[in-house]
Amino acid sequence: MKQAKTCAVIGSGIAGLAAAIRLQRQGFAVTVFEKNASAGGKMSELNAAGFRFDKGPTVLTKPEYVEELFTLCGKRSSDYWNYKAVDPIFHYFFEDGTKVRSSKDPQQLAADVEANTNASASSVLDFLKQSETKHFLTDEVFLQRSLHKIKNYLNWSTLRGILNFGKVDVFRSMDAANSKQFADQKVVDIFNRYASYNGSNPYLAPATLNVIAHYEITLGTYFSEGGIRSIISALQALAEEIGVTFRFHASVNEIITEGNRATAIRTEDRKENFDLIVSNADVYNTYKHLLPTLAAPKRFIEQPRSSSVIVFYWGMDCTFPQLGLHNMFLTNDSQKEYEHLFGTGTLYEDPTIHLTSSSKMNAADAPDGHENWAALISVPHDTGQNWDELVSQSRKRVINKLNGILKTDIEPHIVFEEVLDPPKVTTESGAAFGAVFGNSSNSMFSAFLRHPNFSSKLENLFFCGGTAHPGPGIPLCLLSAKIVSNLIEEKFTPAAE
Repeated sequence: MKQAKTCAVIGSGIAGLAAAIRLQRQGFAVTVFEKNASAGGKMSELNAAGFRFDKGPTVLTKPEYVEELFTLCGKRSSDYWNYKAVDPIFHYFFEDGTKVRSSKDPQQLAADVEANTNASASSVLDFLKQSETKHFLTDEVFLQRSLHKIKNYLNWSTLRGILNFGKVDVFRSMDAANSKQFADQKVVDIFNRYASYNGSNPYLAPATLNVIAHYEITLGTYFSEGGIRSIISALQALAEEIGVTFRFHASVNEIITEGNRATAIRTEDRKENFDLIVSNADVYNTYKHLLPTLAAPKRFIEQPRSSSVIVFYWGMDCTFPQLGLHNMFLTNDSQKEYEHLFGTGTLYEDPTIHLTSSSKMNAADAPDGHENWAALISVPHDTGQNWDELVSQSRKRVINKLNGILKTDIEPHIVFEEVLDPPKVTTESGAAFGAVFGNSSNSMFSAFLRHPNFSSKLENLFFCGGTAHPGPGIPLCLLSAKIVSNLIEEKFTPAAE
């Protein structure tokens, strides 16, 4: 028996874990290199003072993409990981007292919108139907396959997309489409917020991104039992069971190349040869730091950056029954907020706050009679701002806004606090410039300007994760790993008889 081909995966974010599982299953001998002490990348967690917080994405959609990895390995996902539906999905709060609840039942959501705003129920149902059509036309073409292989365009699904291109809605911004759709600015703002899911500006991003609402509402939002972090634990356990090797505290300092091939990686203490290399690291950092002698593809890595975040992790010594798992406290002027975020690169005085409290669904995340709050605001990516000053300023604004809407004084109830800001995002997860989502999606061509899942110069180097195609977020990262494994399967024979 000949020895299996070897593969190095750089980084153990969810895409790196998924790629490792798929490639090990295909017959490669996979080693995952992770600079941190544990797997997960942005999907880390904070445990302190009896509270537990997810420090990455908190909204889970398309859990079947996770389940698929277990099925692929002949395992039952329920033996490793479980989840349950979230309903209501979001509680939306406005300063004038308006409240809207987003339900997993489109009819109920539409009724709630009509009862609490000037928008009609029919406008919501029509919007969701349009979003479903966008999903049908774009999923297989833009998300399930590489956009950078000509052969992937020679099929019926692509032709169908071309014939229905107007329904994809790439020539209007999200805001232009939503302003025409809904008779109430509050509802426009609610659906515009989906742009923030990939760090973009709804006044510039194409209305195609309204498809995100289909994922969250029509297809459903779920809660990972034990928190989002439990997905990472389950996938790591699966990977180890099928033979994937993990090396923690192992920073990769260089990808070594010879001719048109990547031949090895260099860590702090050794050089190791591999037949294939998959980078789950930020694409920008992969080129700038791991491939310093290779000319970086400017078309892809010099695109405008996405936004970043400031998150206040607060342990609260009481409970707030008016809150749910996911809560959004919206700004009074969305356009000004985004102008600051992507125009002037400064912080708007009235930020939108996404407040998650996982203890609402997992009581173990906070002591009895307490709640864990993760209060997140979008901020510009890191260009050298004084973040200590901006964090202090933002803390006051967030507390004042929450106090005004909740009609209380929350500060005396904060018994634990930790803060995540853009420099910490960079340090902890390796996101270049603290841009959580890599590049922004603020143009109609943004889908084509994410880095391909393969290198055009090195035939055995591949890319997965939120900074590569198809983009950020748990579902898309998992699809990026699937695309990579398919590309490798097409090109290489991993093991001989």
